[in-house]
Amino acid sequence: MGSDPRPSSPRIASTGLPRRTLDTRARIMLPFCALLLLGLAVHRLVIADPEWPGHVEITGRTMGTTYSVKIATAELSPTSRTELAQAIEDKLDRVNSLMSTYLDESELSRFNRHASQEPFAVSAEMIAVFQIARAVSEISQGAFDITVRPLVSAWGFGATDRPPEPPSEAELRELSRRVGFAKVSVLPDLQSLAKRDSLVECDLSAIAKGYGVDQIAQAVEALGYANYLVEVGGELRAHGQKSDGRTWRIGIERPDAVARMSHQVVVLANISIATSGDYRDYYEVDGQRISHTIDPRSQRPIQHALASVSVLHEQAAWADALATALNVMGSEEGFRFANEHDIAALFLVREPTGQFRALTTPAFERHREATSGQQAAEQLRAEPDAGSGLFRSLLDSGGASAPRPISRRDHG
Repeated sequence: MGSDPRPSSPRIASTGLPRRTLDTRARIMLPFCALLLLGLAVHRLVIADPEWPGHVEITGRTMGTTYSVKIATAELSPTSRTELAQAIEDKLDRVNSLMSTYLDESELSRFNRHASQEPFAVSAEMIAVFQIARAVSEISQGAFDITVRPLVSAWGFGATDRPPEPPSEAELRELSRRVGFAKVSVLPDLQSLAKRDSLVECDLSAIAKGYGVDQIAQAVEALGYANYLVEVGGELRAHGQKSDGRTWRIGIERPDAVARMSHQVVVLANISIATSGDYRDYYEVDGQRISHTIDPRSQRPIQHALASVSVLHEQAAWADALATALNVMGSEEGFRFANEHDIAALFLVREPTGQFRALTTPAFERHREATSGQQAAEQLRAEPDAGSGLFRSLLDSGGASAPRPISRRDHG
């Protein structure tokens, strides 16, 4: 089932290849089994795009989706290009080897099979991610919960075939005994994790993309590059400026299953953004929509009008997890929660008319005001530098757009 997880030889594209050809190749929709953390081989392309003078871009596929890294720098030597591309690939391979639910021997898969309450030794990276996940779970009172994996599978959004019927009340009650962030202890002093219930299984899909973005940013900065834009599956982190001195801009996509356009452009100045949405991945039973976003607290798919929510944070892993928590909560509960915790968030809510109503928290407004001068100076530019949301924009002169692979596990 799924693609061969063994790495293949990387390819470095010549600078003369057309941009659209590269984007099309990088955005091939993966099959259903190629979910977020599949351990797929990373295929990279290194290009010096004529439409982006003074920039080098590295693109490819990883974690069941695509990635793009833009570096604002003069033309790099072949050795420097290879070094940069290899550093990025090494980070992505590392995240997969630790957090994939597809690779049988990933650290997470081995922990899930650990049918004991004895401490299980893990890497420092896993401790860091579990600590963030635990913190978001605690402040959200379980709206974000990495132990939700059994429920996701029961509702038909796991790696196996969809069950013929939705789970019964009895099945949900039984599964709920295996779900709950308090059932996993993080033991930093021992660099270990411990289950309070040996049947608990974890899924890091709702935080791993963001963590991957942070890891790439770390690798890029370690090589001395201070001006970059990193994107993995729609989660982004920007630092510094483009080669022309302007700040990076991203488009928060309008959460529409048909129209593909930016709802709002946001300036990213040394910050990350992640978007969690719920409108494209679902199925229907007797006319009732079954969403892929599962609320761990009720054990059921969400039922509300929130279409998407975008969160700004210094770290993409935090933005990723918080966006998921707010999406689970819905616009009313989520907006209150974001205000109480000073989270910079933009909510796009479906109206009965089919339009979308935007709600922004004070923290988000403060960010917008702080960057308003930069945004006004660039208001004549029609296209953002990248997209955050359930679609990603093609950054060509024609302003076309194409879908990006969507994780079926954008859950708590």
